[in-house]
Amino acid sequence: MQPFRPEVAARLAELAPLLLDQLDAMTDRMIDVLQRTEPVYRELLGSGEEEMRTSTRANLERGLHSLIGAASGGARTSLRDARDVGRRRAAQGVPLEAVLRAYRLGGQVTWEALLDVSRRSNGQHDTLLLEVAGSVWRANDVECAGVAEGYREEQRRLAGVDDDARQQILDGLLEGRGGDPAFVRTASELLAVPLDGRLVVVVALPCPDGVPAMDSPAAALLRRGVRSVWGVRNGMQVGIVALGPLSGCEVITWLRAMATGPVGVSAVVEGAAAAGSAYRLAETAARTLPEGSARVVTIDERLPEALLSNSPEISSRLVGQSLGGLLELPDDEREVLLDTLAAFLASDGSPTRAADELYCHRNTVMHRLRRIETVTGRKVTDPRSRLLWQLALLGTQHRRPVKSA
Repeated sequence: MQPFRPEVAARLAELAPLLLDQLDAMTDRMIDVLQRTEPVYRELLGSGEEEMRTSTRANLERGLHSLIGAASGGARTSLRDARDVGRRRAAQGVPLEAVLRAYRLGGQVTWEALLDVSRRSNGQHDTLLLEVAGSVWRANDVECAGVAEGYREEQRRLAGVDDDARQQILDGLLEGRGGDPAFVRTASELLAVPLDGRLVVVVALPCPDGVPAMDSPAAALLRRGVRSVWGVRNGMQVGIVALGPLSGCEVITWLRAMATGPVGVSAVVEGAAAAGSAYRLAETAARTLPEGSARVVTIDERLPEALLSNSPEISSRLVGQSLGGLLELPDDEREVLLDTLAAFLASDGSPTRAADELYCHRNTVMHRLRRIETVTGRKVTDPRSRLLWQLALLGTQHRRPVKSA
């Protein structure tokens, strides 16, 4: 923007604090209008309002600072942020026309807010702001040009990266090439995914009918401002997700909303060099879940199950040695005793609480526990026996019955 005449610059400087105080209200107005008038933005807001609100507020704030900076002759115009928005919206599949309409709406909201704070502070100076109007719209046109440039750059990039190339890059990262800085740099540029920061790897096992456990996870995450790369390995969906400033809990929440099958998530790792080990942890976590379950778990939530699943011979021996003859009893008696044992262990060794969970008398639980001691050769008072029983129940996938309401 060009510097304004002294009296106009003085008026803008006077209004600047009031205008910045309106930033949240301006953001609310933008979001409201976009929801009502732009179907594609309505969809984006429905799946990730926080990202849209943050982006909208940042765009409005940059415009205000540019306008205020022009009052002192210190304005500097950078189109980097506008290009970034254009690239992000192209990757999300938002039509360019809708993006440009949103940017022009931002100019309108800024101008209306400026007039409003001027009228409320001292209305007779409104005529001085007529010179500002042209600058607002010229700056808006320049930003729109930056958005369009970034949008078309992203379109060209997307067109140049096909599914095979994406899969090859993903395979390379999971197979250890994440330790090669040149490979990681090229991968990041081609995929537009920052691979040098905090990452998690996600593995989704297919549903029993072969349908993928998650539908278009890359697009769903991108609508929330999270970049990722996805492919298929050994029939499983595998993704590397760039967390950025997110803690990881938000991403897991979003994954849970879209999962229709077993999904495992690795621990958070730093940089692509750790992608291979993170992939193995995520796959292990996913494989600890029962087939067909629509759950998302982290490896840290499934450490005992992971240990058992990675050592099937030891797991089998642990079950046999810990539960002994209990598994050889008739089906009905075996299930009753296993349920009782699971409830007893989950109740911290309290027969009374176990009886409450099982809807039976405490003496019934005590009788069953004595039967368990007899057939397993172990004592319920022995801490090591309790530990072995707990691990054995995990190894048999036996769960404590859920108490109904």
